[in-house]
Amino acid sequence: MKEILKYYYKNSKIGNKLLYLPKIIRDLFYFIKTKNLTDEEFIKLRYKINLNKEINLTEPILFTEKIQWLKLNDRNELYTQCADKYLVRRYVEDKIGSNYLIPLLFETKDYQDIKSSNLPEYPVIIKTNHDSGGVFIIDDKNSINFLKIRREIKKRLLKSHYSISREWEYKNIKPRIIVEKLLKDSSGNNQLNDYKIYCFHGEPTFIQTIFDRGNETKEDWYDTNWNLQDAYYFSAKKKYVKKPKQLDELLKVAKKLSKDFPYVRVDLYIVDNKIYFGELTFRPYGGFMKFVPESFDNDLGKYLDLNKI
Repeated sequence: MKEILKYYYKNSKIGNKLLYLPKIIRDLFYFIKTKNLTDEEFIKLRYKINLNKEINLTEPILFTEKIQWLKLNDRNELYTQCADKYLVRRYVEDKIGSNYLIPLLFETKDYQDIKSSNLPEYPVIIKTNHDSGGVFIIDDKNSINFLKIRREIKKRLLKSHYSISREWEYKNIKPRIIVEKLLKDSSGNNQLNDYKIYCFHGEPTFIQTIFDRGNETKEDWYDTNWNLQDAYYFSAKKKYVKKPKQLDELLKVAKKLSKDFPYVRVDLYIVDNKIYFGELTFRPYGGFMKFVPESFDNDLGKYLDLNKI
């Protein structure tokens, strides 16, 4: 957001003052300045700002370029269903069975339904189905300010994730709230390793692991034989993640869930030796990530053949 504002206001008298305004005001400026741009105009601008170079949409080579090309040219309702955190459950059930799904307690379109009397005594996670992030973890419902949570959820229900990165699949999702059981391992830890499997044309290729979530969230990248890769885009790798015993099953699940798409990231968890489905992500970070080294952007791009679409 700050980069967007700097780009628009670097020659303005109010300039950097905008950077210190409350987020709601900065979001408003961002919306006003980009709302009338076409998807292609927006993507070209955002790509230039985030990656500091022009994007090639005519003959894309880099992974990030090809993701942007897909955003403009590869659109169907299946993407919308699978980007919807509620409707994707039907897709997963059809492809691999309901035993991989995190238990769903209830879903609703009314934020007023989020109250203590509607929740169980055990920990749950509350999230909206149409955006990214913004989850609410309820470990002990008796110590939670539900009024505050309802206010936040109400605001989230009114937001459009499509407008942030122009990911078309989010445009027509009907917002709702879902409440799931909170996954924890046998030690009571809910900060689980996240296995994000990059799949190209139905073939798992790389596994990005996210661990130690929080202020110092870390990542490692592996190939499908669990060889550590010298690459990252979230943060420098600081820990070698032990090869999971369920690696073969992780890859089989990812293969089944990805076969309908030229590219998708299949996010999975392992809790006490059992695999759970997280989500399907078609445009990670909107396709505006900076890889280290930059050459990895080119390496990933080779796996995505746009001629097959």
